[in-house]
Amino acid sequence: MSDVPSDSSPISARKPIEFRPLPQRFDSDIEVPDIDLHMHSTASDGGMAPKELVALAARRGLSRMSLTDHDSMEGIFEAQQAARAEGISLLPGCELSVRWRNQTIHIVALMPEGAGDALSAGLRQQHEARERRSHEIATRMEKLGLENAYERAREQATLSGAGDRPLSRPDFARALVKAGIARNLQEAFKRHLGAGQKGDVKAHWPEMEEAVGWVRADGGIAVMAHPMRYKLTRTKRGELLRDFIAAGGEGAELVSGFQNIDRARDLARQFDELGLYASVGSDFHFPGGPLAPGSMSPPPRTKVPPVWCHPRIAPFFAADAASM
Repeated sequence: MSDVPSDSSPISARKPIEFRPLPQRFDSDIEVPDIDLHMHSTASDGGMAPKELVALAARRGLSRMSLTDHDSMEGIFEAQQAARAEGISLLPGCELSVRWRNQTIHIVALMPEGAGDALSAGLRQQHEARERRSHEIATRMEKLGLENAYERAREQATLSGAGDRPLSRPDFARALVKAGIARNLQEAFKRHLGAGQKGDVKAHWPEMEEAVGWVRADGGIAVMAHPMRYKLTRTKRGELLRDFIAAGGEGAELVSGFQNIDRARDLARQFDELGLYASVGSDFHFPGGPLAPGSMSPPPRTKVPPVWCHPRIAPFFAADAASM
């Protein structure tokens, strides 16, 4: 991105958002275009309210974005209002937690028409699963010495502006730090909440085929989130992607935050072999860290088509750009 204002630039001084054409292929050495299709707000486990996130995206020069909170679209209306005020095109979305061969996998649902009956019912199911999970985490944290763990984590969620969403592990991590049980968030996860620790509670997520069905039934595109993060061999990752396609999945994230270019090239080869669309996203959660809206590695040179060329997404962005 060029001529990107700093995060502290006053909104009144910012230039109008420029809708530059999106590339139809990643077939040359290009920077990531002004688009980010994977970000989180306080509607799930992010650190910024939806309208604040949109304002930051605008300050960073993004013209197109998607809000993809975990198992929730509660922040979409607020984000859409802010996006219209900022002149940004906002594609509704969410990130669904699912099961594949007894492993948790994340699927980004890009929803040009918003959530219909199928996805709305699925999100209610996910909400209930997350509520049960948060109470189980609280029970386990109390055994570690965090008294009234659920109430303390709820207090931390409220302070972050998260409202009444289901509690997540970062809420419990902040409660552990405040109670002096952990020195910082990193220690809270390493000793109590991370993979294999007491607070690592596995929720009863739906099977991948079921969740992809919700997305497709409501006119959306199912995109495999960060396929390089699942600690799979290349062969196993291929099996995951093939099963995802068989379930109705159509895209996967070629770029997710910052990643090794050689691994991204290899991932692109897999996408090409399987006929997947490629998506890009920062997976931004909190300000002040290494990631920000629109910050990610450049995509490798590949003939794999970008997901914004998908026939159900391209008209959405075209119509938004024309109306701004």
